[in-house]
Amino acid sequence: MTGEMSFYGLYVPWIMLLALAAWPLSWGVRRLLAAAGFYRWVWHPALFDTALYVLLLYALSRATAFLQ
Repeated sequence: MTGEMSFYGLYVPWIMLLALAAWPLSWGVRRLLAAAGFYRWVWHPALFDTALYVLLLYALSRATAFLQ
């Protein structure tokens, strides 16, 4: 997963674009899990949220790997 995308002459790494896309996706998943009461079973919510973000970022990078 190497490469960059050009926005009006500004080169932005792919991983930054994917990280920005994973952020609202992570927020939505966390809201759904909180509404379902899932966080009652989680020992450390901040650590779980970080791991969830990393997993979503990995899934996005694997899903977009064929585009590059």
